[in-house]
Amino acid sequence: MTETPGPSAREHADAALRLALAESEHAHESEDVPVGAVVLDAGGRVIGAGRNEREATGDPTAHAEIVALRAAARHTGQWRLTGCTLAVTLEPCTMCAGASVLARVERLVYGARDPKAGAAGSLWDVLRDRRLNHRPEVVPPDLVSPELAERCGDVLNAFFARRRFR
Repeated sequence: MTETPGPSAREHADAALRLALAESEHAHESEDVPVGAVVLDAGGRVIGAGRNEREATGDPTAHAEIVALRAAARHTGQWRLTGCTLAVTLEPCTMCAGASVLARVERLVYGARDPKAGAAGSLWDVLRDRRLNHRPEVVPPDLVSPELAERCGDVLNAFFARRRFR
């Protein structure tokens, strides 16, 4: 008997990133930078979602990743998000990368690099620092579908282009 292969790692990453992109669309409502994030449990179910809410809440820590991690922790009733995937449309900053490590997420998927503040390989590499006791697997843009990675960047570029011409 031949087994039907399950979804590939790329298909899982792409599915998670699509959910994060959908979440990013809500950031426009408050004029926040359109970054979205979701936390998926080991079964692929969304247990936390977030978008940038700094403008909406006046909270400098209300990045999409932090909002999603907090929601997932509330959902599970614990701070350890072992076995979970965090998917985000933009490479995490140092705060969000550090929070991912501290939350013990298993995997981080991101769609667009951030050469000015990225802490998952662009400017820093907090997530793979060997001095830390936990290092999530990192799935960067070149390991997701090129169309999705491009879409993540396009959403951000369009937002900043609109802001420059106001």
